[in-house]
Amino acid sequence: MSKIPTFLFFFFSSTISISLSSHPLDPLSPAEFTSVQTAVRSHYSNHTSVAFHYIGLKEPPKSAVLSWLHHHTPSSAAPPRRAFIIARVNHTTTHELTVDLTQSTILSDQLYTGSGYPLFTFEEQIAANALPLGHAPFLESLRRRGLHGAEILCQTYGIGWFGEQGKGCSRIVRVMCNYLDGTVNLFMRPVEGIAVTVDLDRMEIVGYRDRGIVPVPKADGTDYRGSKQRPPFGPGVNAINVVQPNGPSFEIDGHRIRWANWDFHLGFDMRAGPIISTASIFDVDKQTFRRVLYRGFLSELFVPYMDLTEEWYYRTFFDAGEFGYGLCTSSLLPGADCPDNAVFMEAYFPDKDGNPQQLPNAFCIFERYAGDVMWRHTEAATPVTEVRRDVSLVVRMVSTVGNYDYINDWEFKQSGSIKVTVGLTGLLEVRGADYTHKDQIHDESYGQILAENTIGSNHDHFLTYHLDLDVDGESNSFLKSKLKTVRVPNRTTSPRKSYWIKLGSEQVDLIFVNPNKKTKVGNPVGYRLIPGSVAGPLLSDDDYVQIRAAFTEYNVWVTPYNESEKWAGGVYVDRSRGDDTLATWSMKDREIEDRDIVVWYTLGFHHVPCQEDFPVMPTLSSGFELRPANFFERNPVLKAYIS
Repeated sequence: MSKIPTFLFFFFSSTISISLSSHPLDPLSPAEFTSVQTAVRSHYSNHTSVAFHYIGLKEPPKSAVLSWLHHHTPSSAAPPRRAFIIARVNHTTTHELTVDLTQSTILSDQLYTGSGYPLFTFEEQIAANALPLGHAPFLESLRRRGLHGAEILCQTYGIGWFGEQGKGCSRIVRVMCNYLDGTVNLFMRPVEGIAVTVDLDRMEIVGYRDRGIVPVPKADGTDYRGSKQRPPFGPGVNAINVVQPNGPSFEIDGHRIRWANWDFHLGFDMRAGPIISTASIFDVDKQTFRRVLYRGFLSELFVPYMDLTEEWYYRTFFDAGEFGYGLCTSSLLPGADCPDNAVFMEAYFPDKDGNPQQLPNAFCIFERYAGDVMWRHTEAATPVTEVRRDVSLVVRMVSTVGNYDYINDWEFKQSGSIKVTVGLTGLLEVRGADYTHKDQIHDESYGQILAENTIGSNHDHFLTYHLDLDVDGESNSFLKSKLKTVRVPNRTTSPRKSYWIKLGSEQVDLIFVNPNKKTKVGNPVGYRLIPGSVAGPLLSDDDYVQIRAAFTEYNVWVTPYNESEKWAGGVYVDRSRGDDTLATWSMKDREIEDRDIVVWYTLGFHHVPCQEDFPVMPTLSSGFELRPANFFERNPVLKAYIS
């Protein structure tokens, strides 16, 4: 029997351990947020207004992190802890600051002079949303519609960029409102025809238009709460419980998670949400951990709507760069969002003033067994039947960006695969209309009628992931190939007329290999990217919206590692012009052969709404898989569940 490293004992322990061990890639702690706040406040005078739009870990150099991991002992010093901050000063300028978290001192303060603006803060959105209810023209518009101000709720919408030149693009947003009055489903009751424009820095209404009364959809049938549902009901199912008599099989040590043959780090960022780092897998034959993924996270989520009406044409959301995918994290409900055997972790983010705020139950971690098979075979001639159950580890987080809920799973499988899945649910954005039946629609409605006076608008979802693969080390190469039919020559003795071969010509088979590491039989070790939904953009390349989101033009991009290239849509996305994106970086035509490379994968959905999406949308899921391809000498789970 081969010797198992001491730390593998925890993988089979009957209890879970949670400690506070530090790691260079740990997200900022509440104390560190306070340290940033203190340093920045003291850096400026007492009369200076400072709003924190982003505070996150300034990642140490990759080489320093890898060196620390390689030589890590209780006495080894971790790389310096630093924070990166984007702040608006006196409501007029944007500053990028770096803070030494140990000394609580400012290391740099640079004025940003390019196009685009940082994340919206919760506080300024709340303030902007309240402005219409104190605006006399808006109240008059409500009166003419017979609506009550107490039932109005409003939301902030970025307005994008549509060719405006010069530096004159101010921080303005649109505020659109919905009506409750008998339902909690405000998104099904839009107040159409009214456009309120707000300057966020001055926090005042700078534009108002009411172009006409459109019927507000009825409240009947829109409430999705279980307590509000009435008979008849469909047949139910019996309760299903997940039971682990001996407790979970994983260990959480600070933000480091170890389970079965996997060891990885789970972080959090107010823009990206969950970040998976330093994921390595234990190779039983080599008796060592081998590197797979240095850093993986959602870089941008682009949601363009296809409605060209006045209150809709600019609804082209960049949910990570404008609203913060992590900022929109929803606390998970035990036994509902996550199974009974889940363990929960909190996360922290700063408010506008830099104060740390807790997100309870931001993540859940659990072992999943849904009756799936890891591998099996029946041999009638022997006879032999061998089957292994497929148990995996899931890290889950939900981001609720306005009307949509995105269920994010990072799933680790003992076979070496990492599966990333996103489930789309929540509420549609609908437009109020005069129509009560499909037969009344004779012009372009930009969507589908779902109920009386309710149009579900056509739209897309493009989720772009940053995947810094380190397949058995940093030096990797990208191989793409196509399977092609070949006709058998007439002179052959085979009765077959065709077969297929693999050609290196098109993006069909996508493999990332380490050309410096080979298996015993000579294959380069690698990981295969297995795409899920590969829908691409249907907008024209010269559309201002698509210029900003040119990173969605391809489902797969490969770039050399650059620590400054994290956000596919650029650092400053609000009102951006597409001049700092993954697409523009790729124009540098840099070497990616036998280099430290990053894979950018875009998961796409074209969403044509249907009545089943009303009043709340059943979950629609897709994803992708990173799967070993000649990484191991043989099936890595051959010996699974053999004591």
